[in-house]
Amino acid sequence: MENPLPIAVPESELQERRERVFLILAGVFICSMTMLNIIGSTRFIALGPLTLTVGVLPYPLTFLCTDLICELYGKKRANFLVTLGLCLNLFIFAVIYLAHWAPGVPEAVMPPWQNMEIVGEMTLPNNHVASGHVELFDFIYALTSGAIFASMLAYTAAQYIDVRLFHFWKTVTKGKHLWVRNNFSTMISQAVDSVVVIGVVFAPTYFAGGITLEQWVGIMISSYLFKLVAALLDTGPFYFLTAKLRRYLKITA
Repeated sequence: MENPLPIAVPESELQERRERVFLILAGVFICSMTMLNIIGSTRFIALGPLTLTVGVLPYPLTFLCTDLICELYGKKRANFLVTLGLCLNLFIFAVIYLAHWAPGVPEAVMPPWQNMEIVGEMTLPNNHVASGHVELFDFIYALTSGAIFASMLAYTAAQYIDVRLFHFWKTVTKGKHLWVRNNFSTMISQAVDSVVVIGVVFAPTYFAGGITLEQWVGIMISSYLFKLVAALLDTGPFYFLTAKLRRYLKITA
């Protein structure tokens, strides 16, 4: 029995499919990056032997998204997404900075949940000491503003490195062995990300005596190990999604 001929897809529909998939991948990328900035180091969690900030949980998805875009759409589109993400980082930082300096309403009309009472003194990651009567937003600002700045530095370095290394390994392997470019690009770029973001965020706290060197390095190592495991685990999804999307988008190169 002869195999049926493949059904031709109109060029307009094919273009719509490709743009739709790109928007989905870009949306997941931006959503994961934004969650990192918003929840950042607001909470620490224990994942087995690892001590992690909650902001790191969605971040490995950004590297899976850039790898898929590199594979399906090429280096130019991947760099465009990384640049867009950097601009959005700057926008988030600008809005939070503006909100911090905008005058608040008088205490007489201030909602009760807008204030909090801190017993004693609390040293936050950016070396800001909070105590007594504190406005909730000021507390969140002190907790996250340093993390956003650090994430911008780490993001800029790690994501561009990831895209460049992905295409370097693709060239070296002559387009074969998806696992090589997926894993080796992410492993190296995630190491850069972990060192930069944890180093910048917690440096003031360390030098102020808020954490020990062992704790500082421990958080850095835990962050990288989590991202390393995530990079290895996304190899299966990367192969699966690449194969499915290549057929769906009619991409052969």
